[in-house]
Amino acid sequence: MGRKKKKILLENVLVADAGSKGKSISRLENGLVLFVEGAVPGDVCDVLVHKKRRSFLEGKPVKFHSYSEKRREPKCEHFGLCGGCKWQFMDYEHQVDYKQKEVVDALSRIGGIELPEVSPILKCENEFRYRNKMDFAFTNRRWITEEESAEGKEITDRNGAGFRVAGFWDKVINLNECHLQAEPSNAIRKAARDYAIAHELDFFDIADKEGFLRALTLRMSSTGEIMVLFQFFYEDKEKREGLLEHMHQQFPEITSLLYTINDKGNESIFDLNIITYFGEDCIYEEMEGLKFKIGPKSFYQTNSKQAYELYKVARDFADIQKDDIVYDLYTGTGTIAQFVSKNAMKVIGVESVPEAIEAAKENAKNNQIDNCKFYVGDMKEVFTEDFIRKNGRPDVVITDPPRDGMHKKVIGQLLDVGAKKIVYVSCNPATQARDLALMTEHYIVTKVQPVDMFPQTYHVENVVLLEKK
Repeated sequence: MGRKKKKILLENVLVADAGSKGKSISRLENGLVLFVEGAVPGDVCDVLVHKKRRSFLEGKPVKFHSYSEKRREPKCEHFGLCGGCKWQFMDYEHQVDYKQKEVVDALSRIGGIELPEVSPILKCENEFRYRNKMDFAFTNRRWITEEESAEGKEITDRNGAGFRVAGFWDKVINLNECHLQAEPSNAIRKAARDYAIAHELDFFDIADKEGFLRALTLRMSSTGEIMVLFQFFYEDKEKREGLLEHMHQQFPEITSLLYTINDKGNESIFDLNIITYFGEDCIYEEMEGLKFKIGPKSFYQTNSKQAYELYKVARDFADIQKDDIVYDLYTGTGTIAQFVSKNAMKVIGVESVPEAIEAAKENAKNNQIDNCKFYVGDMKEVFTEDFIRKNGRPDVVITDPPRDGMHKKVIGQLLDVGAKKIVYVSCNPATQARDLALMTEHYIVTKVQPVDMFPQTYHVENVVLLEKK
């Protein structure tokens, strides 16, 4: 039988800085880096270490001796339990300062990039109620609060709807209020939960893979349209129609009421058949007179107002001329491609999700844009020399890859193509820095613009302009 490892308690730790993924940093006298989850730079606290490695430690505060002046009282009652808003206890001005620093550190330290003057981060006008899409889980194993546990009573009402507890795949917080999406988001979630409890619908058991009511997705557009998508684990026409009709009657403002039957091991909907119960099968976003169709499987930036600011930066950096051929890699539903198209001779968009490309083509048609062409496929397989011969050698490339960044094969092709400008939009400065490092032999970074898309979180978007040497 192995010996239990002795827990390490570090006393009076001054938290010095903010690091990646929402953790703060302290440097110990022995040279080790200590990552602290749940502290703000400037806090002095005792930290209980739960992970020890050769070059770093990780831990959580167990006692605070003094609090940082950068702290504030979290707005959300679920803060600390929900994993969504890890920086809500930090003043917004300090949040954006650390995001700016993260971008600079990633590009200079990870990428070894010689940086121009980095523009001040574009702050988000709304700290709260900015998300246009939220995903909630239904559960028959809701999280039991400390207050409930302290009462010592038997708890029989375990049904709930909300977010998963940070660090637990099978526990869900029964949300009272989330501050990230505008109303009627909370009202819709609560109404569905309350109806299901009153009518004894079985909530999903994620461990045993059983139960009727599984998940709920809410999408709300800047045009005022609302999409509601329910996931049921199995079909039960009477129960399903009862719930859907109740939601339709209670919330006539819902413009797209959808459902799907999902008996898989995960909640991904990309391989599922989505059925319209009421209204349209989509909602629409609008930007500078352009309308974009958003289906249940579509990717669209989850902060509509700030997406507009982000796309304006990308367009300004690209500085497209009337004779330019533009490639928009990882185009999604073709939003950026169409946003910049009026300045270009033609725009070529590439995306791996077939439904997104269908939406892009439909959007272009509806927007009466005839100089955009869209292709579907794996970027590293589609973006080839034959593809370039067919569509023309790009003068400008805009690339907006997922968090993992670009495949080396795609980067290699970009270098072979030799466009005069590359605008790299990224939601992960670390992978962006890695990719940029592979391109510095042929390109120089001339502009950097961080954009805060997600207040209360550590996530930051960044736009970089590369110009050919």
